[in-house]
Amino acid sequence: MKKSPGAAVLWAALMAVACLLFTGCGGKGYTPGTAPDSFPCVPENQLEKDIVPEAALESLTCSFKKYEGKDTLHLTVAVKNVSDKPQRYRVNLFMDNGKAVGGLIPRTTKEGLVDPGQSKSFDYPVVDMPQSPKAMTLIIKTASQ
Repeated sequence: MKKSPGAAVLWAALMAVACLLFTGCGGKGYTPGTAPDSFPCVPENQLEKDIVPEAALESLTCSFKKYEGKDTLHLTVAVKNVSDKPQRYRVNLFMDNGKAVGGLIPRTTKEGLVDPGQSKSFDYPVVDMPQSPKAMTLIIKTASQ
């Protein structure tokens, strides 16, 4: 009884699909070629948050955009002021691969602070990050803390 070479190819293809679907060995998150325009940076259960009571996270999204000529991961953070005073926030994002970005929202105070009930966002590029992270820590503090 001869074995068909097509059966071996079919068996290998089925094993590769099973590996991709069940163990995740083929995917490490979005890359510039596979990502939609905007996507959640990490699953909610992989996002550790430390946010002051004066702030609320409105959104955290990722996208790939050109930065210094390369497709680069960008993290967009929107923060809402839930206090009764104008605020400035310090944002830090730490990814599972050791990369980190951060800054102030608003970046400058020329146009004022974030007024109560209002939101502001900022787009943080992550240099040399060719794919989305698997896990992330987000810290939001008031700039005075």
